[in-house]
Amino acid sequence: MANIPIYDGSPTFTSGSMTPFGFYDGDSDFQTDAVKVAKFCAQRLGYPLVDVELQSGSFFTAFEEAVTTYGNELYAYKVRQDYLSLEGASTGSNLNHALIEPNMATIVRLSEQYGEEAGVGGDVEWYTGSVVLTSSVQTYDLNAWAATQGIESRNIEIKEVFYQQVPAVTRFFDPWSGTGTGLQSLMTTFGWGSYSPAISFMLMPVYYDLETIQAIQFNDTIRKSNYSFELINDKLRIFPLPGTSDNGRNLWFKYILKSDRNNPIAPSGSNKITNVSNVPYTNPDYDQINSIGRQWIFEYTLALSKEMLGYVRGKYSTVPIPGSEVTMNQADLLSSATADKNALVDRLRAYFDETSRTALLERRAQEGTYKKDELGNSPMTIFIG
Repeated sequence: MANIPIYDGSPTFTSGSMTPFGFYDGDSDFQTDAVKVAKFCAQRLGYPLVDVELQSGSFFTAFEEAVTTYGNELYAYKVRQDYLSLEGASTGSNLNHALIEPNMATIVRLSEQYGEEAGVGGDVEWYTGSVVLTSSVQTYDLNAWAATQGIESRNIEIKEVFYQQVPAVTRFFDPWSGTGTGLQSLMTTFGWGSYSPAISFMLMPVYYDLETIQAIQFNDTIRKSNYSFELINDKLRIFPLPGTSDNGRNLWFKYILKSDRNNPIAPSGSNKITNVSNVPYTNPDYDQINSIGRQWIFEYTLALSKEMLGYVRGKYSTVPIPGSEVTMNQADLLSSATADKNALVDRLRAYFDETSRTALLERRAQEGTYKKDELGNSPMTIFIG
């Protein structure tokens, strides 16, 4: 049997040569704890009562991996917790110690999609176009019109058509009319009495204006249906049939380009957080990890050391001794190491979940309920005199 290096009980850490990646070699806390962790793991594996077929460097490697795993779990949790607030932010700043304040940036971007459809927000531009009416011609192919404008066929989507109907806003507020069906009777109709136009703008909230205009448009749709249109497959059919007086008149409409609306690439520029892999978290600073985190790292280092020892002992199933042979415990070590690693990761994730914003708010609300119930059972002080 070949000679296998045995742990000598005197670990020494030298910065720059003891770990595979050297992520934390320059950290004085890491250097100090590396020696302590090597002794801790060796003794938990049976040293000095039994030989441990690992070297100090093996323990240091496991220690580095444990710190990195802890950081990966921590920052993966942070990304899940804050991604809606981080998406679209700059990748230029390290977020390891940044306090992330929740914001509505991504939610607003999602809501803008609905605004784009209504023409009240978003990044999709609404364009204006027109076709020339022809007497007795009722149907107009807007795709054919688009071709004459150099627009790709079937790339337009009509949003609004202006056919005869007077815009509702001109009937909602017309400074030149004061009698009959003008502003004064309209204000009376909606219960505004004798308010002057200036007073109505100062006293009435903006949503009153919007609701009133919508009511006028809806009224026109129901009661003035003689002027209307239907739009099927970008073929515009208008009612009633254009007469001689309409010949040569422009029929205006608003439209968008489908390629603008359907383009999923936001004009956000470069160096922006676009997915979980480019959120600027790096390996943790070991000297900033508290005792809770370090204890987890020590235990995970032990599990990794146990796994490495299992692989080493698996090279030979038995070891000869005078008059007999000893069976190695590879299977037990690997099984135990796997169980320990899984349990530690589960414990860490559960701890992070318990300290999430949602969990903390739920706990605070529950505490408030308990306090309220407790105070409800306490008699109130009675003052006499």
